[in-house]
Amino acid sequence: MEKLATAVQYIVNEFTEHKMLTEKCLNLLQSEILKAADICLEAAKKRNTIFFFGNGGSAADAEHLAAEFTGRYQMERKGLPAIALTVGSASVTSISNDFGFDNVFSRQLEALAKKNDVCIGISTSGKSPNVTKALEKAKIMGCKTIALTGKEGGDISEICDVSIIVPSDITSRIQEMHILIGHILCHLVESRL
Repeated sequence: MEKLATAVQYIVNEFTEHKMLTEKCLNLLQSEILKAADICLEAAKKRNTIFFFGNGGSAADAEHLAAEFTGRYQMERKGLPAIALTVGSASVTSISNDFGFDNVFSRQLEALAKKNDVCIGISTSGKSPNVTKALEKAKIMGCKTIALTGKEGGDISEICDVSIIVPSDITSRIQEMHILIGHILCHLVESRL
């Protein structure tokens, strides 16, 4: 019985933490989310590409959000140009092998991105060297840049046009907010096209 009570308390704690962070993000991040949505909407209207990239769970988030843009989120509409730079295993491994893992995303942007495309770097710490390098490359190329990060924002928050910094030090909570924010961005874009 004690193990069940402990498990139930863990579940309650997880939902409570999630709810508290959601409310905090609602109060703190509306302006940045709206700015990011405007950037993505402008790109979508002009058929510019939105690139997503990150590592680990953030790589999975990049793939998830790119799929929402190319497929659909909630409304029937034409597919929007979006690419997760994490999906091409041959590109990821060859670039990592030949140029180093820090260049895995910047090299792909160099090959694929053009001026006024949107580059969304996802990093819970904001300190991933390959995400930072890609966002720096994107700025040089004339792309719009958005950071989805957490903690103190890290390096990437300093270099982006818009930085959405989830106010938490807990990686799992930051990732939960990143998907919620990504879904909101999708809705704000497709509902205004």
